[in-house]
Amino acid sequence: MPSASHPRRLPRLRRLLALATDNWLARGYLAVLAASVAVMFLFPESGFASSPLMLTAPLSFLGVVLPFGPGTEGGGAVEVLAIGFWAVWLLLCAFVNAAVLGALVARSATAASPGAREPRSRVSDPSEQEGTAMARPASPRRQRTRALLAPAVDNWLARGYLAVVAASLGFFLCAVYVLPDPGFAGIWPLMATAPLSILALLVPTPAQDSSLTWLTPLIFSAGTVLCGLFNAVLLGRLAHRLRAPEPRPTT
Repeated sequence: MPSASHPRRLPRLRRLLALATDNWLARGYLAVLAASVAVMFLFPESGFASSPLMLTAPLSFLGVVLPFGPGTEGGGAVEVLAIGFWAVWLLLCAFVNAAVLGALVARSATAASPGAREPRSRVSDPSEQEGTAMARPASPRRQRTRALLAPAVDNWLARGYLAVVAASLGFFLCAVYVLPDPGFAGIWPLMATAPLSILALLVPTPAQDSSLTWLTPLIFSAGTVLCGLFNAVLLGRLAHRLRAPEPRPTT
């Protein structure tokens, strides 16, 4: 008797590949990435040599903690194996990012089904109708904000990513305000929330005023929090697309 988990993985894997290849946004991203890889090989000394790493962030930055990669010493076979491992890892990161972008433009299965309607709540008692009307939120903007941010917290993939961001940000703040020498502690939240976190470095900081230098880490932390929340929303949308049931053909 075949296991129940094996049939579920294949549709999810096919859906992930479909999200990464069957829409214009994902294909455009992959084309830009392929062009950046060509530039990296043609002009290795230029400032665009690190573009593939940035375009596949934040997953590609995990290569920093991997045991080997480009530049590994130990002979020709070891170097070839390290470069091949790095290339496969970069490709996997690219497909995940392309699938995340594809989830933004892919139509949900419920929206695609013509007869799908939200069930109406039946309230027969007038007092219950009055309580329901009073319980409704006053501002529709708040509803839209909650619906927009819901994918960041309602699935394990986004919640796990936010836990990583929180851990890296907590280590950074502890290193800045508690440890005597913070060193390069800021690199961890920067890598965890890349590529948008690069913009957090461009935000003007009050470093010119010596009395306000303590605000600089807080401004950087606020920027990385926003970037991490944006990435979590994208990951959550991807998780929703992967969990959505496949539409069955009508007979």
